[in-house]
Amino acid sequence: MSQGEAAGRGSAKPQDQGWAWMVLLAAVVLQGLTLGFPCCIGVFFTDLQHEFQASNSQTSWFPSIMVAVLHGGGPLCSILVKRFGCRFVVMLGGLLSGLGMVSSSFCKSISQLYLTAGLITGLGSCFSFQAGVTVLGYYFVRWRTLANAVASTGVSLGFTLWPLLSQYLLDKMGWRNTFLIFGGILLNCCVCGAIMRPIQLASGSLLESAKPEGEAGSRAEEAQLSNGASPQHPTLQQHTRRTKCFQMLQKYLAFDIFCQNKGYQIYTIGVTWMMMGFALPHVYLVPYAIHNGVEERKAALLISIIGLINIFIRPVTGLLSGHRVFTGRRIYLFSLATLLCGLSNFICVISAEFSVLILYCVILSIAMSGVGALTFQVLMDVVEMDRFSSALGLFTILESITLLIGPPLTGLLVDITSDFHYVFYNSSFFLISAALFMGLSFCALEKKNKLRESSKACLDNPSRYQYSETSTEPKAESQSPPAVQYITSI
Repeated sequence: MSQGEAAGRGSAKPQDQGWAWMVLLAAVVLQGLTLGFPCCIGVFFTDLQHEFQASNSQTSWFPSIMVAVLHGGGPLCSILVKRFGCRFVVMLGGLLSGLGMVSSSFCKSISQLYLTAGLITGLGSCFSFQAGVTVLGYYFVRWRTLANAVASTGVSLGFTLWPLLSQYLLDKMGWRNTFLIFGGILLNCCVCGAIMRPIQLASGSLLESAKPEGEAGSRAEEAQLSNGASPQHPTLQQHTRRTKCFQMLQKYLAFDIFCQNKGYQIYTIGVTWMMMGFALPHVYLVPYAIHNGVEERKAALLISIIGLINIFIRPVTGLLSGHRVFTGRRIYLFSLATLLCGLSNFICVISAEFSVLILYCVILSIAMSGVGALTFQVLMDVVEMDRFSSALGLFTILESITLLIGPPLTGLLVDITSDFHYVFYNSSFFLISAALFMGLSFCALEKKNKLRESSKACLDNPSRYQYSETSTEPKAESQSPPAVQYITSI
């Protein structure tokens, strides 16, 4: 019996009360340990360069791989959650994260860091984070929106605390011992996972009903194969494999939605392009400050300032964007926040003084709060909720690709030119162009839809895939916990 099945037979726990709030606290800590962790890698950037005699491009592959795997491992995490349950996957992720950082403390080359801290720790963080977000959907129904908003503050807490802790430990004991300690800290994901014990749902039969059908279908296919003529047996078997593969891709990677839904297509392309420049300040801000004479402790403080402001601004942004005034207009708010991110980078080009960099961090963090609060809300607006999980799979896979290649390509440009200003030029180019593309494209799409509606006024059912606002508020009476989803945060 899998843990997913055991969840329906586990100890009964009331939703939205009691133990659910302990699970929410664990989710806050979990997001700080996982999503907040990559922000501190910039603190070690210069030390790793000197240790391994690596270029900017070679060193930046390490955080790029970690972040890309953290965002792109969603489909795999979703499969594991469905098979073994959220609790197991969270604890597995904690073990992988701790193992990766402990192993990285013994690395002899930068390429070994790619495997240990990059791939293994990134995959572990992905498992812990994605499964931790999923379990909130089972423990909260009425207060689900509030629970997710509170849990997301863990990311900002991680942004605030990880760089300060990193710089302190780095000064005291070097990067190898610091990575060793980080391995122990990340093992606390297992403690958070232990708190997320299975819950007996009021509609528990709904979770179990899908499995017997799938098993019955498998048995029917097997019977069909076994009763078929022997010369056709390999052909039927091959056809069955292809069908299962197609169904798997259809379930976790919604290519059909991408081809048919213009709003989803525009938004996915825009965010994928945006991610080429979005992560660059997080990777290169600390090395840029140190390169221009800022003390290492002050340089690490810059990332913490971004996280501290995010703690207060992100919930406010999410609350304001949910107002009915912005119904159907959240994509424009998102584009505006992205544009502000791009424009703020020119502050670093003007001056690298610490006071100017603080001003940059304040403006950047406000814009980032808008991007982070609206990213998945806009996705829910352009995609029907019954296909949201599938649409999210393709969305995260594509954005992880650009998250992977963006920092190394920019690092290569810095190596060639010996000018850190190109970090911010690149970031501004991708962010501003993505903001203009999304804003103008959705404006044109909206006008096209209005013209179509006016010319076909007699049509009662508009196109299923046009850009329109869909309700994402939970219904306390009839809403059951969602199917297993994988969610990322920016």
